[in-house]
Amino acid sequence: MTTRQITAIRWASLALIALGAVLLMRALPTERLVGAAETWIDGLGVWGPVALGAIYIAAALLFVPGSILTLVAGAIYGLVLGTIIVSIASTTAAALALLISRHVARDAVRRKVERSPKLAAVDEAIGEQSWKIVALLRLSPAVPFSLQNYLYDVTAVRFWPAVLASWVAMLPGTFMFVYLGSLGRTAATGGDTSGVEWALRGIGLLATIAVTIYVARLTRNAINQRTKIASDDERTPRQVGATPEAVGARALAGVAAMGLVAIAIVTLSVWAFTHQDIVRQSVERVLGIPPTVIAQEAYDAQIVGSTFDHSTFDALLRAHVDDDGWVDYEGIRDDVSTLDSYLRQLTAAPFDALSRDEKLALLINAYNAFTIKLLLDYYPVASIRDIPDDKRWDAVRWQLGPHTWSLNQIEHEQIRPKFADPRIHFALVCAAVGCPPLRNEAYTAAQLEQQLTAQATYIHSHPRWFRFDQENNVVQLTALYDWYGGDFNQHAPTILEYASRSAPALRQALGEGHVPRVRWLDYDWRLNSSANRKLGGRNGS
Repeated sequence: MTTRQITAIRWASLALIALGAVLLMRALPTERLVGAAETWIDGLGVWGPVALGAIYIAAALLFVPGSILTLVAGAIYGLVLGTIIVSIASTTAAALALLISRHVARDAVRRKVERSPKLAAVDEAIGEQSWKIVALLRLSPAVPFSLQNYLYDVTAVRFWPAVLASWVAMLPGTFMFVYLGSLGRTAATGGDTSGVEWALRGIGLLATIAVTIYVARLTRNAINQRTKIASDDERTPRQVGATPEAVGARALAGVAAMGLVAIAIVTLSVWAFTHQDIVRQSVERVLGIPPTVIAQEAYDAQIVGSTFDHSTFDALLRAHVDDDGWVDYEGIRDDVSTLDSYLRQLTAAPFDALSRDEKLALLINAYNAFTIKLLLDYYPVASIRDIPDDKRWDAVRWQLGPHTWSLNQIEHEQIRPKFADPRIHFALVCAAVGCPPLRNEAYTAAQLEQQLTAQATYIHSHPRWFRFDQENNVVQLTALYDWYGGDFNQHAPTILEYASRSAPALRQALGEGHVPRVRWLDYDWRLNSSANRKLGGRNGS
């Protein structure tokens, strides 16, 4: 096989790998995965930058590209702090790799250099030009960042010059990717950003990319000039003993392995792309992320059908739930016959014959009643999450008319995709302090619009779920907006726009062109019981 054929196979393999990566990104819930990572990091507060930096260092040491993490840093922490975090982390990773190469893996790295004419040429140039070549290589993609980290310590370059040169030379690329991440977050959170502001940001981004590309091109030319002699000399001592046959065998083995990897990646990616629903559901279930749904009204609001009487549940709620949504579970346990009576009524509900609003009121009330019954089955518990997983939200045990569903099926299959109204997230209560408050009245079709509006207003006026710091331009939202962001974005350009519908101060700020930074409030999973209210609740409860 000729060198040209081997090169062609390599390029074809790279193209297949790139195609596979694109298909895989399309198949996976990428935005939600990145969002979950952002939520976790952002939720660490002051330790968030440290955690992100530590993850970046570990990724770099393990040859994992850090570009995604750099984008995340820009999205979470903005241009200035994001650049500082990534710059410190990437420089630390470079320094640690140098030390590892020197004291642990020096022989292995040297053997890798000796097997590669290109790396050998770069090594020769580094030996002659020291930190100058280090700086040039950091500015250019000629050799991957992670590999460079291990490469330099088998050369003549000294430790501190290499570290300092790396730090300075990596700043342009770091700045560009952090800039991209910060722009992405700005676009995601929205607000009435003016056209002039977007134009200035776009010009700044284009200028940053142009300068980075220009510097990389100059760098590549400089490296080529400095390594030309070493590259052309096929009899360099580093390759003594490597016969043409041996080099060819290694090349064939390498290109064969690369081809097999490319085929495997494409095969996996094509399968994932053609089975997106299965892949997304599996990933979301593993990560505990609510499934993505497209909300569409499934029932005609004008059609009037049968009705359902919720007075039994209404009486129970009025007796054992206060105005702020705290639940007297001991009182309900003593009055369990009333709850059981309502549950029996639910089994006979004419679900399929009900109108749109009758169905939604029934589903919300049923979900909340079933949750209360679930808590009583295991009471006393400190949190609903103390109940075994298979007995909790996925247990198919709740009968509603002719149907038997789990709590997750009621929420994610019967309510979210069939009623285009994300206010339902302010009405479904999972028995936690961080959940919306349980109303001390049952939902009814006649009052449904007013009740949902009242819930949304209450949520956005209580510090447990909503806080807006106008002075620092920061808005803290309930994690419901994070978990179900797609639901809210189907009804507004951004979650901030949706939240502003129930928050006048936020609406005014967005109208004036201010785009607050979004942070997620801690979700308190303690039981929403009256006893916990007496003990004092977190988040302003």
